[in-house]
Amino acid sequence: MSSELSAPPILSTPAEHTFTEDPTPSSAISQAKRPHRPDHELYEVYEIARTAAEIRQNGWKRIALQFPDAMLPDAPWVVSALSAELGKWQTEVQDQSQRLYILADTSYSACCVDEIAAEHANADGVVHYGRACLSPTSRLPVIHIFTKQTLDYDDVAEAFEKEFPEKADKVVLMADVMFQEHVGPISKLLKERGYTSLMATEILRDPTGAIPNRKLVTPDTSIDLNEYHLFHISTPPTSLLLTLSSRLASLRIYSTPSSPYTTTSAPPDPSATPGLLRRRYALVIRFATASIIGILVNTLSVKNYMSTISTLKSQIAAAGKKSYTIVVGKLNAAKLANFAEVDGWVVVGCWESGLVEQEGLWKPVITPFELGLALQGDESRVWTGEWWGGIEGVKASPVTDENDEKLSEQEVPEEVEGGVDDEESEPPEFDLRTGKLVSHSRPMRVAIRSAPRSGPEIEVAGLSSNQGTTSSAITKRAVGDVALVNGVASPGAEFLRSQRTWRGLGTDFDTENDDEEESTVVEEGRSGVARGYTVGQDQLRA
Repeated sequence: MSSELSAPPILSTPAEHTFTEDPTPSSAISQAKRPHRPDHELYEVYEIARTAAEIRQNGWKRIALQFPDAMLPDAPWVVSALSAELGKWQTEVQDQSQRLYILADTSYSACCVDEIAAEHANADGVVHYGRACLSPTSRLPVIHIFTKQTLDYDDVAEAFEKEFPEKADKVVLMADVMFQEHVGPISKLLKERGYTSLMATEILRDPTGAIPNRKLVTPDTSIDLNEYHLFHISTPPTSLLLTLSSRLASLRIYSTPSSPYTTTSAPPDPSATPGLLRRRYALVIRFATASIIGILVNTLSVKNYMSTISTLKSQIAAAGKKSYTIVVGKLNAAKLANFAEVDGWVVVGCWESGLVEQEGLWKPVITPFELGLALQGDESRVWTGEWWGGIEGVKASPVTDENDEKLSEQEVPEEVEGGVDDEESEPPEFDLRTGKLVSHSRPMRVAIRSAPRSGPEIEVAGLSSNQGTTSSAITKRAVGDVALVNGVASPGAEFLRSQRTWRGLGTDFDTENDDEEESTVVEEGRSGVARGYTVGQDQLRA
């Protein structure tokens, strides 16, 4: 039975409710309503003295201060206290004082350093507050202030003893970076209580380590982590939870009230991680039959993200699939739904933001590690339970040109007797979820096989004209072939031509007609950031 609307849907907030109701649910709003803390306590929490000393040592004049949402209410106080501390170092030799800028709405994930917003202020460096993924930056230096958090050692020890009653249990003690300074004292306390196989951890800026950004405090280098349990102080993000669960025997969590990942009264259940990993593997199986893959850029700050994009392009092309690189800023379902032709997304981000929750998303979103599994054949794909969420560890492609865009060279299959080549004789491919036959999972191999033999010569590697004489209009193609744009196979253009009912304003050109319409010449526009654009040789100020 179809339901009828009694009134038109509300598409905007009525003016009379603009300042009385906030329809946006945010954990930061509830976290901001916390008791007032005295100045001397905040001075220690935000390490004002150390921050000012490092800024002076680095010689920074313009400093960007990046806060997570939960710490934004303290941002004005931090600016005031830090300005006063920096004023103590001012001398007559200095020609100007430091200027501080608050970075509030981050461009991507709050755990990453927001170099994009910092460049808008022409900052010399960034002070990043709170929890961090510690991914290497690409352009600006950074000072990490994890903030000092209090912890009841006796309560932690009691919780540890409840989880591990046997004193000989092999346990690794780890904490969130906001509580890492307490790991040493707690480890000493537990060893005094009789634990003989306890190992502490220290911060090491290496996301690719066996334990991301940590090293074990032990002289023994031949330790098998699979034999050890992990006791983690503060709730970890889901990406770290999955990573640690796949590398250690078990994981126990001691919840803290100041954890940015505590959204409920109870900490997440580590025993549920096998189910989460199985759901990730289900996405891999769903992704295996995707023909058009979107490379979703979720960071512009993590070092080597550009080379990772190039490598992913090469891997996707070698599998006979088509890729498109998309940058949309902070991710949400509405943005990704605009690209209906994309069958699935692979995220280029840090090891935390690479994991995107699937709730509300129409197409699967996976990590580069999962993409490597998805591109393997059914006969060679093996799920070992290992998992990783970042771009680190992606193997570089051996074939790239100076623009990092050239695809791996492929040969056009030779025609054999009977008109059947090796590609066509391959076994049919089925979607393991639905059991249906998939005939278009490798559109680029179809494009290579059906490339025109006459007219302008087509390069097989890039599927682009080497004479530059092909038309910019979409080429009419036979049934089963993929449309070409400027001699390049474009499944996206084919989707636009055949499946989209609305093609945007000013797209009345009918590709089925014989008359070809001249396309508008693309002109280079403004470039730069909002504080100052560049147009040719001229400088414009916003």
